[in-house]
Order: sequence, then C-alpha cells, then structure tokens
Amino acid sequence: MEQITAPRDGAAPNPPDAQGGRRSARALVECLDAIPGVGPTGAKIILAEIGTDMSRFPTPEHLVSWAKLCARTTQSGPKNTAGPTGKGNPWLKGALGEAASAAARTDTFLGARYRRIVKRRGHSKALVAVARSILVIAWHLLNDPDTPYRELGADWHQRHLNPARKTRDLVRQLQALDHTVSLTPAA
Repeated sequence: MEQITAPRDGAAPNPPDAQGGRRSARALVECLDAIPGVGPTGAKIILAEIGTDMSRFPTPEHLVSWAKLCARTTQSGPKNTAGPTGKGNPWLKGALGEAASAAARTDTFLGARYRRIVKRRGHSKALVAVARSILVIAWHLLNDPDTPYRELGADWHQRHLNPARKTRDLVRQLQALDHTVSLTPAA
C-alpha cells in the first residue's frame, strides 16, 4: 500500500484531499471499506487493480467497460443478442464478485438491488449487476475526494416508485388475465 502513494513518472498518484494535500492509500482504503460488502482486503485489491488516478477513466462507464462488467451486445444482421461480459481483470472481478456476494446478504441498497434483479434475471447476472454498482461507487469515491459514501437504504426503490405507473402496470396485468378492472380512489 505504501508503493501506491509514490508518484510514477511525475504524475500525481491520487487526487488531492480537502486540505489540498494528497490522500494516502490508507485513507482511500478506508473510504472504499465503507461500501457494503467491501472489506479492507477487498478495498486494497480494488485500489491495487484500478489505481488511484481516475483521470484514465473519464466516466464510471469507462471503468466498468475496462473491467468488463458491462453488458455486451452481439449483432448479426437485424438480430441483436446479449453476449457474455468478457474476461477483464480476473483479480478485480474476483474481488468485486466476493464483495457483491457479501453485499447481497445485507439490508442495504445493494442488497435490495440484488433481490430485485435476482427475481427476473437469476443469481449470476444479479451478482454481476451488484459488482458493477460497487465499481461505479468506487469510481465516484476515488474521483472526488470530498464525497463520502452515503447509504441510500434498502427502501430506496419503494420511496422513488411512481404510483401512477405501478397502478397502470397492475391494471394491465389483470386485464391480460381477462379481468374487468374499475378503480376508485381511496379517501
């Protein structure tokens, strides 16, 4: 971890902290350790594999693509099919997979995300989606030194649910089952 803080080729190894100095690798590990599922060892592996200089990845999507945690589309003529994500960095994907598996068992936003996706896509794809979310969170934490990790809560999706859309979807489901639906608003 001490070698990570040393600058290479005159480049700054990590972004400045709030006081204008450089954040140490230990401070970055503590910052990444705040993410549910990511422990101190996982944070060290993530930091060692992606580095501290996020200027190489202008957006979190660039980092996700580099790590091969984004969906791939295979096109042949007019037909589009989903393909495997690719190999990527095996050490980073292993650490993120373990972190996603641990986060899936928590009562946090990431755990709720896993439970929402696993119902319709399956265990493996849900773990990859949570690993991708962890990597996006890590990019934001490393890119902006003033950003602490803030847990959104397991009920985030319920709080941001559009009731009119949910009502419309449920009515359509009942009508598809040959039911006549008439709604009256509750007082």
